[in-house]
Formats: sequence, C-alpha cells, structure tokens
Amino acid sequence: MKNSHYQELMTNLETLGLNHMREYVPNYIEVANREELSLTEALLELTRREVDHQNKQKMNRVVARARFPKRTSLEEFDFAFQPSINKREVLDLKHMGFVEKHENLVFIGSPGVGKTHLTIALGIEACRQGYRTLFITCHELLLRLRTAYEKGTLERVLNRYARYDVLIIDEIGYLPIHKQEADLFFQLLAMRYEHRSTIITTNIVLSRWGELFQSPEIAAAILDRLVHHVKVFKITGKSYRMRDKI
Repeated sequence: MKNSHYQELMTNLETLGLNHMREYVPNYIEVANREELSLTEALLELTRREVDHQNKQKMNRVVARARFPKRTSLEEFDFAFQPSINKREVLDLKHMGFVEKHENLVFIGSPGVGKTHLTIALGIEACRQGYRTLFITCHELLLRLRTAYEKGTLERVLNRYARYDVLIIDEIGYLPIHKQEADLFFQLLAMRYEHRSTIITTNIVLSRWGELFQSPEIAAAILDRLVHHVKVFKITGKSYRMRDKI
C-alpha cells in the first residue's frame, strides 16, 4: 500500500509540473523521517525548493529573451585594472535609479576595456528587478530598422524597441552609419526620450558623432535626446584581452 501511495505521489507531482520537487522527494523522505520533521516543516521545505527552482527558471527565460551574448556581473569586473572608472558610481547603478528616472548611460572607450561587460551586467540586473530589457548591437538594430522601413513595418518595429524599459545598444561607431540609418536611429531615440532608459557603448567620443552619422545636424539631434539625462563613463585603460600579455 505504501509503495502504491508513493507511486501515486510521484505521478501527481509530475502531473502538476512540480518536476524539481519530484526529483527531490525520494531523498527528502529519508531526511524528514530521520529528523522527525512535522508535515508542515516537510512541506515548507519542499515548496521552498520548488519556488526557488521556478524563480530561477523564470529568470533564465527573461535573460534569454534579452539576448545577451554572454552572462557577466559587476562583481566579476576588475575595477583595479580600469582605475579610470568610478567603482562606487558604477556599483550604485545596480539600484536601477537611472531606470526609474529614465536616464541614459553612455560608456565610451577603446575596444576591450570592458564597456560591454558592464552593460550586460547592468542589463541582467535590470532583468532581475523586473525591467523589460533588450541587448542588441548597433549594426543589427540599424539593419532591422532599415529592413522594417523597406517592408513598410517601421512604425510597428519602432514601437517594439521603444517599449523596452532598458535598451542596450552595443558598439556604436564600429561600422559606418548611413544617413537613412541615422534618421531611423534618431526616430527611435526620440520615441524613448524621457520615457525609457537607453544604454550605449561606443568607441567614438561624442564630439565626433557628426562624422559618425555623416551629418552634424542629425548627430546634434541624436545627442540632444541622448545626453539631456545621461551619465557618461569614459574608460581610458588598456584592453582586458591584452592583460595577460602585458
């Protein structure tokens, strides 16, 4: 009889989708008997483990939808190697006050100094705190906007990108930007202005964005929306990729 009850329990857990609990039950029955746990104590421990597991699974799905190329954290960042960065100021960003204030972040520096590491870490933290987040390279973003324009679906695509609480645009300045693309980029930033937070990494100082966007007028309009509410971090250190060779 006991064996049939055990099998029914395992079947019920599977039916309810409590698969993590189902995997843990066999060993936990012995623990509960040995420690003479009450039914309430045993169920509390089992449900805690299941809730933790489901929260982790949910978080994994949210992070996957944000399309980060890898996972990083602020704790992993070597601030000692990049003393030009104000560590306290960067760590304070974890509280996401800049998102609540609809402020933008701009990380400027040569390739390899850690700009993308920091933005991914902040993006993952934003996901943890329930903010809808997307990571995308500038090249891919402009390609998608240009394709949408050509297909007549630009408004829908712009609205989709405009709705993200945190939009991370990586690698601005690594590839040429044509005038039509600059116009589309401006439209997106104008829609997000004072409504959402945009995080940008670039290897081009802001004073040279007129060259980057091939139009001083468009660059000025873009910067007007971008830097009105902004925190700028200029990283002047060496490349992490060269650290072991130095």
